[in-house]
Amino acid sequence: MNPKVSIIMATYNRSEYILESIRSIQKQTFKDWECLIIDDGSTDNTMGVLAPVLEQDVRFKYFKRTSNYQKGLPGSRNYGLDLAKGDYIIFFDDDDIAHPQNLELCVLELNRKNISFCRYIRNVFVGDFVYDFDFSKSYSSFFIDDNDIGKILNNELQFNSCAVMWKKECFLNNRFEESLMYAEEWELYSRIISNGFKGISINKVLFYGRKHSQSNTGEFYRKDPVRRASNAQAVYLVIKNLKERKLLSYTILKYFVQVALDYKEYNLFNRIITVLNLSKFEELKWRLFFVHLPIRLYLYGALRKVKNNN
Repeated sequence: MNPKVSIIMATYNRSEYILESIRSIQKQTFKDWECLIIDDGSTDNTMGVLAPVLEQDVRFKYFKRTSNYQKGLPGSRNYGLDLAKGDYIIFFDDDDIAHPQNLELCVLELNRKNISFCRYIRNVFVGDFVYDFDFSKSYSSFFIDDNDIGKILNNELQFNSCAVMWKKECFLNNRFEESLMYAEEWELYSRIISNGFKGISINKVLFYGRKHSQSNTGEFYRKDPVRRASNAQAVYLVIKNLKERKLLSYTILKYFVQVALDYKEYNLFNRIITVLNLSKFEELKWRLFFVHLPIRLYLYGALRKVKNNN
């Protein structure tokens, strides 16, 4: 029989951390799962660390990414999606810790009608993890649909890669964009929701992300050019998708035009304007808005500073 849940774990040179992540999966209160470990070409001792686990627990399966998928996290996850046998899909990173009730509570929520995904809270930690879990099953919740796209895109409603369980149907026509090396899950998840899939968010911490300098996020905040270029491309793809689905509001567009200020070296603003295919008048309005935006932001910041001082 096929497992209920497929856990997809892409890995690359994480022999230092992956075993602790694996153990947190083995301690899940929900037992009907498979864990597909997709190796993106590790050169460390990842295989040696995993060998005893693979021998002792058949629910773990190890694959090396094939040449049919591009190198990188998106390609490895797409390979995992094509291998997955479960009704539900969840992505775990190879250096993080899952709450023991993670799968149990998500599966419980996904038994609801017309619910295609379950989002939950993800906390972060540095150094050694403190194993002190809250096992309460009492929590608040709210529903999410395409009306929440704006909040998702500006990260008011965060959709971390490892903080959502999905029904497999969400990925029938949606895959990670393999050219992206950052913000690939942000782009894909917003695309899935823009396709009309509805979900639930539960106010309970079910995942713990390890913060360290070698992570993709760490490299992005150190202004790694590959990660920054990928983020600019992800913004472009998001806007293109929203325009096609008639979900691109003035507020969302204004937000991304402001974001484009920080990506001038990638010509992001002009790429946004091009994909929008605006009238000459509308294009002129947005170009003037963009030109004057630094001054407006400076004055707004100065005004807030004066108000705070008073």
